[in-house]
Amino acid sequence: MDDLEIKRIIKRGSKGKKIRLTQEWLCLHGFDIMIDGVFGPATERAVMEFQRAKGITVDGKVGKDTFPLLAQPMKDALAEIPVNNRTLGQMVCAYAEQHLAQQPREVGGDNRGPWVRLYMDGGEGKSYYWCAGFVSFLLKQACEGLKIPLPIETSTSCDDLALSARRNGLFKKGADIADKTKIPPGSIFLSIKSEGDWNHTGIVIAAENEIFHTIEGNTNYGGSRNGYAALKRYRGYKDKDFIMIQ
Repeated sequence: MDDLEIKRIIKRGSKGKKIRLTQEWLCLHGFDIMIDGVFGPATERAVMEFQRAKGITVDGKVGKDTFPLLAQPMKDALAEIPVNNRTLGQMVCAYAEQHLAQQPREVGGDNRGPWVRLYMDGGEGKSYYWCAGFVSFLLKQACEGLKIPLPIETSTSCDDLALSARRNGLFKKGADIADKTKIPPGSIFLSIKSEGDWNHTGIVIAAENEIFHTIEGNTNYGGSRNGYAALKRYRGYKDKDFIMIQ
């Protein structure tokens, strides 16, 4: 993936896409600077502080030693998980937890940054609501690990996920599920906007009688459908449908 590598040393005075990427990763590590694609004194100082924190040569330049450490969280999220007799749903949950541990979040603007581009096939920007892309990416990782076909067509659209699940017999209206505890971990919830229209989605980690546990992208602590991060949440069943993943 392009956001995981650079091919030349970048330093003070450099400009361009890879400098913006470096600035994004620095911000994601807590070294907050302006993301403008210009390697100026603030970027150089942030690089030096990052290098010092990582115990590597402090020279303010970003090359083969520094950049891999900047991008390490995404590499860790993409690492293959051993199957160990897990079901598809259990694999989805395992990958969801693995991504969550790396704290995926936006940086540089609404629905922007390397994590958004990962989940949205390289796209980013205000209209790139990435909850469905997040769910789809996890499902693809799980299926690739198990070497099985996808149970539904993945998509960056909640509506498309629901329609594909209906075609494949995996869609369940939440109101029709009598025993909510039977919703398998790794299933996908869909927030209902109106009949036949869904506007948010995420992974079911565990289902109880009155609430369920989730890991979901593009949310916040208030539960927004257009937040800024992947988070764990508790959700109620009101206005929810489900894609059942075993």
